[in-house]
Amino acid sequence: MDMKLRKGRPLTSEGRLEKEIRVYDLLDKLGIPYERVDHEAAQTMEACQQIDRVLAPAVICKNLFLCNTQKTKFYLLMIREDKKFKTKEISHQIGSARLSFAPEEFMAEYLDISPGSVSVMGLMNDPDNHVQLLVDEDVLKAEYFGCHPCINTSSLRLKTADVFGTFLQAVHHDYIVVHLEGE
Repeated sequence: MDMKLRKGRPLTSEGRLEKEIRVYDLLDKLGIPYERVDHEAAQTMEACQQIDRVLAPAVICKNLFLCNTQKTKFYLLMIREDKKFKTKEISHQIGSARLSFAPEEFMAEYLDISPGSVSVMGLMNDPDNHVQLLVDEDVLKAEYFGCHPCINTSSLRLKTADVFGTFLQAVHHDYIVVHLEGE
């Protein structure tokens, strides 16, 4: 597949899921510029690294969908790909009991996404704010970052300031900055 970075949305919505097109519609409506690369669903680290090279210098994030033990609070954690998630480190900072990976059905219900496609863009599908965004402070230091448009066969490169300003305001979500030690 020709992994070329292109400006803006695809020329046609043919063969694309409605939730992906909704991401492009919202970004365009908000006037947020973005670049896009289409690719096979990235199932291996090697495939991810190839996509990362195309999106450079964007910071690539791991997006983890988490919940508390009672499954009453849900979190989307964005951390740099070179860091490890340690529940104790995060739980302490947000004043929550132990965190674990949330069941898939909540991911679909609250963010309209499936495993492998988790992205900050999914917050546009959470009008009732069931999900709290947690962001590793190092993600915010980068000028650009990469994410999926709610589907893992495309990746976007956006200005970090546009996402954590304009986009999050438009979808009525705030975020909590967390500090994670690197390895």
